[in-house]
Amino acid sequence: MPQNISLDKLKIGDIAKINAIQSIEIPAKFYELGFYPGSIIEVKHKAPLNGPICVNVVENNALIAIRKSEAKFITAVII
Repeated sequence: MPQNISLDKLKIGDIAKINAIQSIEIPAKFYELGFYPGSIIEVKHKAPLNGPICVNVVENNALIAIRKSEAKFITAVII
């Protein structure tokens, strides 16, 4: 059975389906770009020293940079 994992634990190149966003601190612009539960994403880049994580929303090819502190509250299933 697939296991939920927080976005900050994903590796570069991982493709995952967002399962839940457990924080109300996520900016509304993420939802407008198609970043919501059910979306398929791919991790493109992880900045060093706890920097942001760059993910691509596969559906509309939008790139989003997410703070590591925000990524901890987003769970996904690797596909």
